[in-house]
Amino acid sequence: MTQYVVGVDFGTLSGRAVVVRVADGEEVGTAVHEYRHGAVERTLPATGEALPPHWALQMPSDWVDVLRHAVPAALAAAGVDPAAVVGIATDFTACTFLPVLADGTPLCSLPDLVRVPHAYPKLWKHHAAQGQADRINALAAARSEPWIQRYGGKLSSEWQLAKALQVLEEAPDVYARAERFIEAADWIVWQLAGVETRNACTAGYKGVFQDGSYPSKAYLEALHPSFGDWVSKVDGPLSPLGGRAGSLTEEAAGWTGLPAGIAVAVGNVDAHVTAPAAKAVEPGQLVAIMGTSTCHVMSGAELADVPGMCGVVQDGIIPGLWGFEAGQSGVGDIFAWYVETLLSGGLTHDELTRRAAAQRPGEHGLVALDWHNGNRSVLVDHGLSGVVVGQTLATRPEDVYRALIEATAFGTRTIIEALETSGVPVVEFIAAGGLLKNRFLMQIYADVLRRPISVIGSEQGPALGSAMHAAVAAGAYPDIRAAAEAMGRVERNVYTPDPAAADVYDRLYAEYVTLHDYFGRGTNDVLHRLRALREEVSR
Repeated sequence: MTQYVVGVDFGTLSGRAVVVRVADGEEVGTAVHEYRHGAVERTLPATGEALPPHWALQMPSDWVDVLRHAVPAALAAAGVDPAAVVGIATDFTACTFLPVLADGTPLCSLPDLVRVPHAYPKLWKHHAAQGQADRINALAAARSEPWIQRYGGKLSSEWQLAKALQVLEEAPDVYARAERFIEAADWIVWQLAGVETRNACTAGYKGVFQDGSYPSKAYLEALHPSFGDWVSKVDGPLSPLGGRAGSLTEEAAGWTGLPAGIAVAVGNVDAHVTAPAAKAVEPGQLVAIMGTSTCHVMSGAELADVPGMCGVVQDGIIPGLWGFEAGQSGVGDIFAWYVETLLSGGLTHDELTRRAAAQRPGEHGLVALDWHNGNRSVLVDHGLSGVVVGQTLATRPEDVYRALIEATAFGTRTIIEALETSGVPVVEFIAAGGLLKNRFLMQIYADVLRRPISVIGSEQGPALGSAMHAAVAAGAYPDIRAAAEAMGRVERNVYTPDPAAADVYDRLYAEYVTLHDYFGRGTNDVLHRLRALREEVSR
């Protein structure tokens, strides 16, 4: 019987399932389920109460609904006998993090905590813990904590430590009730297999697990006297990527329509799992997963300290290599904000793209900073905000739209330059994610980066990558490299730079760097002051 596996990708607004043939990676069926609550950023669903600025939550019931709806729908679309499926694997946005009881029950489902925002999962783009992150970083620097350099010298407010410290300081009762804190990537595996696991990827990148341990109790208590028990709430044996977490339970089989007892793979992060799907398993192959945000992941043969990295983790992406992660907190979200909010829907993305494509590079006279959702790399500062310089009364909507696209490309270039100046060469740039549909945008990236861009050969990169890990967990392949060779897909050098456009972009990029350092490295702290003023008057 031909064997199949299922990959499930849990995103920011929806989850998607794909049924994949084990022998060659052919995607035979897919389905998407939109979260009923989406990203909870304005009001708490249980009460209608307004959330403070920079909050972003999710609902665990939405994730389970993906298993109930998307997986059976993908099986139906594939026309595959469920008995032919040998494994399932999942990936998640990260850091998406929730407090639970010892049996995995989310605190937000308890009747007395349903009205408490801190009891809910904090989505990756929850940025309200920036103050905690600043203190975490300052103390780590003062104590010369060795792990801080693995995160480019600054730990993001998006990661576990800052989010958990915020819970402790703002809702100590919730922190005390939480017997465990867990990444959504591991929680969903718990629901599928009935056992708690912790995957090496999220523990390293999001949980500050380095060289065999988490931050010391002395360091944690120096942050807050009651934070010393933090490690006991997250600790546990780490499972390797591609490992088998357990077997599908009868309950989960009922949700998904899959056979009970099949392999359930260890959880993973959406970006990291995409690398083998794009056949990026060798040092220097950088994969940019470009969507609402962009995550840049790449493996290297040697450890290096790179400013502004989200993490450098041994075996974090591909076994035997050091995995480097960087990212931009807002990319597609910025374009959507501009069209839907500032233009009030008056022009579509397609029309703006058509008009912007008619321009020559530099014609609009603008340069922008892509910090509308803060800066993840290389400044690691979510207190920053977007900037557009050069506007006049002649500036048109398409001018700003193009400048915003260019700004995100410039942001990617700063990440590549940070890697290469730190001795980590980027030998290939591979693009994945929803923004691949915009050929104009992709050509701008090739011109700005002055390098060819390869493209993943799948519209479901994370889900395909998860399916490949399911195949490894089921024993169909000995490791993820072998699975990538057979099941991965990539088209080489789809976009190549236009030398004349690249020359202009070099000049614009120099202006971007000037503004980047002026507003982002402390010369003028106006963006932080404006944020503080907004929060002060909004109370």
